[in-house]
Amino acid sequence: MNAKRAWFIGIALLSLPVVMSTAQSAQDAGKHKPVIITRLYTGPDGQTHAEEIEVKFTPAGGNDVFKLMANSGAELHRAPPGRVADWHTAPRRQYVMTISGRGEIELMGGKKIEVGPGNIELAEDLTGKGHITRTVGNEDRVTIQIPLSP
Repeated sequence: MNAKRAWFIGIALLSLPVVMSTAQSAQDAGKHKPVIITRLYTGPDGQTHAEEIEVKFTPAGGNDVFKLMANSGAELHRAPPGRVADWHTAPRRQYVMTISGRGEIELMGGKKIEVGPGNIELAEDLTGKGHITRTVGNEDRVTIQIPLSP
């Protein structure tokens, strides 16, 4: 009798992580991974700064929607591995979305922001020193750039 009880207790303890994991997955089923936009902007010091903005979706006919700012078209850009765009400001206010490949944005002071597929930047640093953009890794970085309307 004691051997059977010990066996059942052992099985129960071994299966506890599976039960807890399943319960956690069910609890997380209604949650979504946050979508973040990294905003680059020129501060009062004339330097480019970055802040993360979480996208706030609103329900709309079965989909959640976040309206981008008014824009004037879109462009696909491809940069080869190793490409470096030394200190520069954004050519215009625009969204930059990485489709494939990897990049790195460096700010004054050495802060580096890694970007890859799914990353969205809102480039608004039109004045000042700007930032450095690098294509890192061994594949092209493909981005879609969406200029914002004035």
